[in-house]
Amino acid sequence: MHDPDIALAQPTLTAASGGNSRRRLGLSALLAVSVGLVVSQGVMVLMLQGAGIAGLGFLIPLSLAFLLALTYAVSFSELALMIPRAGSLSSYTEVALGHFPAILATFSGYVVVAMFALSAELLLLDLIIGEVYPGVFPDMSIAYGVLIIFTVLNLLGIDLFARLQSALALVMVVMLLTLGLCAVTGSGSEPALSSPINSDWNPLGAGVLTLVALAIWGFVGAEFVCPLVEETRQPERNVPRGMMLGLTIIFVTIALYSIGALFYVPQEELANASLPHYLFATTVFGEAGKAFLVIAAIMATCSTVNTSLAAIPRMLYGMAVNGQAFPQLKKVSKKFNSPWVAVLFVAAITGVPVIFMGDNPDAISLLLLAACIAWLLAYIICHLNVIALRRRYPQLPRPFRTPFYPLPQIVGIAGMLVSLYYVSPAPEMTMPIVYSAGVVLAVVSIIAVLWIKLVMRKPLFQPEPIETVLSRQ
Repeated sequence: MHDPDIALAQPTLTAASGGNSRRRLGLSALLAVSVGLVVSQGVMVLMLQGAGIAGLGFLIPLSLAFLLALTYAVSFSELALMIPRAGSLSSYTEVALGHFPAILATFSGYVVVAMFALSAELLLLDLIIGEVYPGVFPDMSIAYGVLIIFTVLNLLGIDLFARLQSALALVMVVMLLTLGLCAVTGSGSEPALSSPINSDWNPLGAGVLTLVALAIWGFVGAEFVCPLVEETRQPERNVPRGMMLGLTIIFVTIALYSIGALFYVPQEELANASLPHYLFATTVFGEAGKAFLVIAAIMATCSTVNTSLAAIPRMLYGMAVNGQAFPQLKKVSKKFNSPWVAVLFVAAITGVPVIFMGDNPDAISLLLLAACIAWLLAYIICHLNVIALRRRYPQLPRPFRTPFYPLPQIVGIAGMLVSLYYVSPAPEMTMPIVYSAGVVLAVVSIIAVLWIKLVMRKPLFQPEPIETVLSRQ
């Protein structure tokens, strides 16, 4: 796939087969990447549940999450431009902290997230279609149908949906903004609630500050811009701007969308609904809201699943080439130039949770928050990378330098640790969330240790020389 929006690790494969990347991507293409992956059904659900729990006070954790997202954006920008290779977080981490953190960061931030978050996306789509068209489709047929379709498309290298990625991102943002604006202005087809949304305004009540982990889910994924650094025009300018502008657009969109819901749906219903975005759309637009939401849900899920099935297998391919993963993962289809083993692997780990969670809509929040734990861990490692490389290679050119270093890294690490501590919005969810993420990360860690010691035969925490990564083709 060669579309800028989802060919996130494609240059690795192109380079491996002797091709040359071209600097053809501008700021608009990078904005589509940073916004397109983030805007998903999971975000629609968690943001409305957060607004239901905290009311107007949800703007506080949302703003804090936005600031934390800006800290990871500057760290990724510095790393991507310092080590301008079309790889993944593993490329930065192996020269900063060693092979074990590199494998853990990439698997926790992307593979484990795919296992949880993509499964939740597929479950949400199946539930929405089942709600709007009850009895028409067998349970889980939509979820597995979408997964199979995009698995086949990625195996065949067909980029029909890849070409639509920018348009999908734009349409999704416009739809969410439309829904939020119609609700705030009271221009929906249905009447709004009579009580003002700030009637019980308490900015620090209802555990508002503990909702940062939930809110930050609305901002994860903008760093998928970084693997495109070799194909970007003026990367020192466009890579940081692409992420920061993308995060700002997302913040405005989510804030308006979340506040708008409070004008039409009682807080308690938002907090407890498995499909709060369905409730919001139908309350604002009536029957027409069903069609509105079905279109939005299909685009969001297809966009997210397709992007992930294009990008994550290529990250695994790169790790396999570097000796950090099973060699089978670097097998590439001669005809279609796709890492077919890695694609099938990602599809399999996405489909397995759907089997066990399919009859439990409440599992969606569990899956998304467990994914949040894994992604926050990867972001913490990213911040540590910047600090380690500043110490090890102070003289190395840095086209982008973190403003006010090391304050963003310290704030980012501290904020994300606090978010991890408060990751559960309800006491009864704490153990299931921690258990789900902990077991998977423990298995990944054990496999990583055994692989590094027995197969790679290298120390766990000894960084590779930076020249090794910079010289790779």
